[in-house]
Order: sequence, then structure tokens, then C-alpha cells
Amino acid sequence: MKKSVDILGLPVISITEGRELGMSKTLLIDAPNRVVAAVTIEDEDWYRGVKLIPYDNVIAVGEDAVTINNSENILTLDAAGDFETLLDDNIRVIGTKAITRTGVIQGNITEIFIGEDGSIEKCEITTPEGSTSEVTADQVSIFGKEVTVISPEGDAGKKFDAAAAPAAPAVTAPAASEAAAEPVAEAAPAAEEPVAEVPVEKPAPVAEEPAAEVSSEEPAPAAEVPEAAAPETPEVPAEEPAPAAEAAPAAEEPTAESAEDKSADRVNEDRHRRFLLGKKATRTIKMDNGVVIVEAGADITEEVLQKAKLGNKFIELSMSAQ
Repeated sequence: MKKSVDILGLPVISITEGRELGMSKTLLIDAPNRVVAAVTIEDEDWYRGVKLIPYDNVIAVGEDAVTINNSENILTLDAAGDFETLLDDNIRVIGTKAITRTGVIQGNITEIFIGEDGSIEKCEITTPEGSTSEVTADQVSIFGKEVTVISPEGDAGKKFDAAAAPAAPAVTAPAASEAAAEPVAEAAPAAEEPVAEVPVEKPAPVAEEPAAEVSSEEPAPAAEVPEAAAPETPEVPAEEPAPAAEAAPAAEEPTAESAEDKSADRVNEDRHRRFLLGKKATRTIKMDNGVVIVEAGADITEEVLQKAKLGNKFIELSMSAQ
């Protein structure tokens, strides 16, 4: 499996043409099928529109490059009709809130793990406190644009399970009130005991005839039902306050989310810097004010990279490196 950070920011190489075709930029997610459908790339003609490589055409994702067969595997926006809906949906998964079906926020999705066939195998969740955990793809109900919904099967051991458990006694209280509302149905078995003690010789006839009379004339047996229901009432309110304490962590989420975004940007920038260092510039690049960043044919050094970053010419330098 590969993390998304292991794929993004790598050069895309054609192994039949021996050419570098651009840099991998983003992952195009097919959320209903839980796969990476394509990889978008950025090349020297990036300003002309989106270009992408269907993940089926990716030969391998190595430590230093993504390899494909040839440049014909790259699709322009006009030729990417099958991917147009996915481009419009623009579901990234990373950065979305992870929430259970019962409404408990677990944290933010900070990474996805991708199989060799492009399938999403796992997701990494980071809580506002900084701790991380993983859920498998079969524990995810929906990959949404802003929220990733985790199914209850993936929440074993979480706090919300303990809060959900006390719901069972609450069902018994309505059952007791229903029993009190129907005293006639339970008065019949109660009437069998006193009648059976007096006429010992004829238990069957006496039990059938007085049954209707006792239910209308003697309300005393009905008083026994509320006594049984009385002990259950204190159990319900004693456990209700538990769910209220779980909503508090939501306020701290933006901090973790922004920190993770900055961390991912730093990783991509470092990877890009390492790739460019030592290469040569194919043409002269200047700042907007005319200051030369690097001459054509000169080596790309740390100083050149720093100037390119300050002059907002980093992408132009990347497209001119060889």
C-alpha cells in the first residue's frame, strides 16, 4: 500500500519515450467505488487546463517517480469525459471530518492508504488532541465532500458505545406504563389465585366465571402493577447526562486540520526541492522586476530555489529543470 503523500509531488516518467511528462499533483477519487480513478498532473502547459492519467495506466509508483507507458496515456480535459463527474464532485477525503452514524466526531481524515489497484484500503484519523487511529474501507459508510461517515461496526471501544448502552432500560419504562393501561389483561391471572383457594372441588368452572366480575368490581389487583413499575423510574434519569459531555471536542478541530495541511505542504515542498537540486535550468528565468533567478544551463542550487520561491517562480523553474 501507498500513502497519498508517497504519490503526490513525484515526476511522471514515460518509460517508452524516456521523457518526464510533468509532476503528480492531486488524486481524483471515485467515492462510490472507493478507488483512486486518476492522478492529475502539472506540466509546462498547466495553464491550458487539467491533465490526468487514469490510474489503470499507472505502471508503478516508486520512491522517486510515477511511471507510465507513454505520453498518450495522459488525457486532456476535453478527452476526459468519463472523469468529468468526478472532477465536478472534487472529493478529496483527506481533510474531511470523520463522524459516526450516531453523530460523534472522531477527528479529521489526515491520510489515505491506496492499494496497487488504486483501491482505498484504509484511512488515518487524527483527533484534536493529536492522537491517530485507522479505519478500514469497509468500516466507512460514505466518503463525502466535507464529511466521512463511519459505520457503527467500526466504532468498537469508542466513547459513544458506552453512552448508547443505557438506552436499553428506557425501553422498559414504556412497557410498564402499557401494562398499567391494560389492567383487565393482567387481572385474569391474578384472580385465579384467590378463587382456587375457596372452591377446591371445582377449580375450572369458578376460574372462568368470576374472571370478568373481578376485573370490573375489584380494582385492588390493578394496584399491584404500579408498585412493580415504581422501582424502575430512578434508573432512567441517572444515566442520561452521559452523551452531553461528548460534543466538546468539536471546537478544536480547525487547529488540527490546518496543522495537517501545513505539514502536507512542507512534505511536498521538501520532496520537490530534493528533486530539483543538482538539475540544470533549460532557460533563463527572471523575477517580474527583471532580476535573474538562474541562467540557462546553470545548476539549480538552494540559492536558486530560494530566489524562485520569493519571486513566485517555483513552478516555472520546475518546468524548466533537466
